[in-house]
Amino acid sequence: MLTRGERTAHKWRGRPDGPAKVSGSLTYLTDLSVPGMLYGKVLRSAVPHAFILDIRTAKAERAPGVRAVLTHKDVPGLNRFGIVNPDQPVFCEDRVRYIGDAIAAVAADTKEAAEYALSLIEVDYEPIPLVDDPEKALQPDAPLLHPGGNVLHRTSYRKGDPDEAFGSCVHVVEETYWTPRQMHAYMETEGGVFVPEEEGGLTVYAATQHGFKDRMQLARILAVSEESIRVVSSPIGGSFGGKDELNVQPYGALLALKTGNPVKLHNSRRESVRAGLKRHPMKLVMKTGIDAEGRLVAHRAEIIADTGAYSTLGAPVLNFATEHAMGPYRIPHIAVEGVSVFTNNGVSGEFRGFGGNQAIFAVESQMNRLAELAGMDPWQFRRLNLREAADPGPLGQRILPTDCLPAVWRSVADSEVWSRRRSSRLRDASEPWVKRGVGAALAMHGSGLGYGIPDPGGGRLSLTREGKLEAAFSFEEFGQGVIATLELMLMERFRCSADDLSIVIGDTAKVPHSGSSTASRSTTIAHMALSKLHPQLSARMIGLAAKATGKPAPLLSTGPGGIWLQPENGKAERLITYKEVALLQEEELAYETEFHFPVSPDPVIGGHYLYTCAAVAVEVEVNTLTGAIKLLGKHHAVAAGPAVNPMGYIGQIEGGSVMAQGFTLSEDALLQDGHYKTENLDTYIIPTIRDVTEDVTLHAIEELPQDDPYGPRGIGEVGSVALAPAIALAVHDAVGSWITRLPIRREELMGAFPGILKRSCKGADDS
Repeated sequence: MLTRGERTAHKWRGRPDGPAKVSGSLTYLTDLSVPGMLYGKVLRSAVPHAFILDIRTAKAERAPGVRAVLTHKDVPGLNRFGIVNPDQPVFCEDRVRYIGDAIAAVAADTKEAAEYALSLIEVDYEPIPLVDDPEKALQPDAPLLHPGGNVLHRTSYRKGDPDEAFGSCVHVVEETYWTPRQMHAYMETEGGVFVPEEEGGLTVYAATQHGFKDRMQLARILAVSEESIRVVSSPIGGSFGGKDELNVQPYGALLALKTGNPVKLHNSRRESVRAGLKRHPMKLVMKTGIDAEGRLVAHRAEIIADTGAYSTLGAPVLNFATEHAMGPYRIPHIAVEGVSVFTNNGVSGEFRGFGGNQAIFAVESQMNRLAELAGMDPWQFRRLNLREAADPGPLGQRILPTDCLPAVWRSVADSEVWSRRRSSRLRDASEPWVKRGVGAALAMHGSGLGYGIPDPGGGRLSLTREGKLEAAFSFEEFGQGVIATLELMLMERFRCSADDLSIVIGDTAKVPHSGSSTASRSTTIAHMALSKLHPQLSARMIGLAAKATGKPAPLLSTGPGGIWLQPENGKAERLITYKEVALLQEEELAYETEFHFPVSPDPVIGGHYLYTCAAVAVEVEVNTLTGAIKLLGKHHAVAAGPAVNPMGYIGQIEGGSVMAQGFTLSEDALLQDGHYKTENLDTYIIPTIRDVTEDVTLHAIEELPQDDPYGPRGIGEVGSVALAPAIALAVHDAVGSWITRLPIRREELMGAFPGILKRSCKGADDS
């Protein structure tokens, strides 16, 4: 288990930004204020689907304190944005497709003046029939949302002949699953400060997970060079994928350049709900068959994803869901098809787990049902069907061999939580309407962006003139603890202290291009970069120190504060400080590297090469009077290589697990006629500390295959992907109900034991 007692003191290094965050003293980008700053606001559509007949801004332009009012006519470059497919208007010209669509933006002396000016802008609409259901959007007579139709993307994968193979199956399960539209619910809503610079330059202080991609998109919109834009993107009060796409940046940038003043935009929570990204709701239809021994024979899956009004990363999300829709199992006959469909239901986009959560919930639920039909223990059923280390990936692509699945499987099988499965009913609560159950699930989750998507990596390592060992990456710090992880990597390699280090991230003017802070890739990128750069810088510093001191280079090494002499006999001593080494030559010692995240050698679009594995066992308590589900215990097993930052490792798994708990039990951004009914966190229920069980164990399986060159894997997502099906099995174990829709509806569990309820009520009447 990952416990403090098993780690050295420096490994359990606290987060450098931790005290400021928990005390509330940390200055986020949305907390910034600069002299002469104006306040920006964006007018969003009043209707989810309509033609725009006219936009009148004259009254707003004459309002007191108003400095600028912008519409699509004021966009000098491309009036579109989108990471992959730039199809979302910065400002709508003639049509709106969801209630978050931007029509105009205002900059004023005060926030109140900007809000008042928005109320003076007049827009005439001609309503178009609403497309609020992806299956209806696929009908031939459905209104077209885009010139190319209502389909964003289709996927398919086929192996063998499942149609014929189903005929030989002894047991077949066919079921439909639905997953919700989940909000990211980050602490800091979208916002930032936009500062015009000399000669047409612009500095953007706004949260993102990919500063260089933001810079590229803003350059297209503003019709300026990328080099004229600086993006500062850390620290961030949470993202989870929700700030990977542009949000307020186009409006702040345009208003700042128009007025010549700094402009601040910061969404309210209602504005964030209205315009922000959500997790893709999906409908997954699955048919799976086994033979008489319980071995998987055939599997068919059909996925319909509601991608909302615009593309953003909807296509890659569907690719990922397709890849994970057959689970980490050996199945000789497979057919998977997916379609991502445009609707007027907001915009669905990137979210922690990236489509894996939805697919894994469905396929793991299928395994549970098949095990019951076969009369087998559900965990033993999985072991019988697990893929082997050298098997191809889910899409038939070559992957880095890994035996992580048996490792996480064994961890759960040996866990205290799973051992309660047979004894849980003996420990039922005294109330007869409260039932307990245990469930488990596992997953193999791809790391990186997958084949066919540019996934650059790199970094810089240098010795500054001040004597600091400086690591520079284009990562962002949005709560995942990347700063502490980088510090620990450097301290291990240089055997130095934290005081010797300088970490530079999240600033396009100061860092090389390391790619996005997404897809559980940052830890691997940092490991690969430092593995290349550390030997170069270390050797150069030791060479300079040897020349300056006359000591043999083989006896020298880096250490706390500088270069140390390590005699064969005798006590080590520091010969020269890092600052003194830095001053031995005029130019700064700096080394950079560029490379691509590891990909499969097989041209399978979306297919991954590196995978992490996870399994989770849970015990739940179901109140059949109220339908409430309470988590009593959790055991997480994660095989992702060495735990570089144990404290961050635990935080990521626990945080992802709690987010998955909300996905499973309570969170759904409800829409009615294209309008959000859950506009704020008073009606959108996320788990709180009162909902989190204290009985949590985490087993970090740190072994990697021999000669693995890629080092530790990121674990930002893998803690979130398997909890939902584990809870679903635990609920079935408790009350016998199969779960097909998330979040689990309490009304489906109320009265699950009518006989008990009847006796209870009778007893109450008699008394």
